[in-house]
Amino acid sequence: MQPPVTPASTISTRATPLPRSPTISSSPSAATRRQLLVSAGGLLLIVAAGSNNASSKGAAAAAGYDPVTEAERAASAAVSLRVGEAVRLLDLGRDLQARGEFPEALASFTAVVSGYKDLALSEYARVGRALVLYEIGDRDESITEMEDVSVALKGYPEIHAALAAALYADKHAPLLAENQFTIATLLDPHYTDLAYVRDTKHWPPSLVASLKNFFTLS
Repeated sequence: MQPPVTPASTISTRATPLPRSPTISSSPSAATRRQLLVSAGGLLLIVAAGSNNASSKGAAAAAGYDPVTEAERAASAAVSLRVGEAVRLLDLGRDLQARGEFPEALASFTAVVSGYKDLALSEYARVGRALVLYEIGDRDESITEMEDVSVALKGYPEIHAALAAALYADKHAPLLAENQFTIATLLDPHYTDLAYVRDTKHWPPSLVASLKNFFTLS
């Protein structure tokens, strides 16, 4: 005997619903966010403190560093003293020359030339020495000095003008004198004026007279 068949209309076609999993929020809670912010802030403070400490140590080390040694500082001071003394003697010689105290001027110029020949300014002392020697010393020695300095200080107009006057008056070399004077006046036209060399450059009277002879071809 067949078992009774249940009618199809009585069988439910709906599936039994599965149990729902609890919903997990992907966003942290407000409390969690506050905790994260506090932790991050503390970390930043630690990093900043370390950076400031390193910077302070670096600044202190830099402040204590001196690239100049004591020996170098002492050597620099010694050079400064020598230069200062040479300048003083050079200025003194020029002042004495301007006052017509030629022997004293010669002594000052000679002191610079002999004692400070390693300094460039000694060449300018040689100019003064040559001019004063022309007045009170050996003119041949003076002219030799002028010729040497005209090479060492080529382009320095005063020495070229003085050499022109001396070559014309004492060596009777008008062409050489003309060449030297051309160099001088191209660089400084003032040397065509006797008053300039007498009153401004304070040339000795004998050298002024020689330059006048050159101008007048006498």
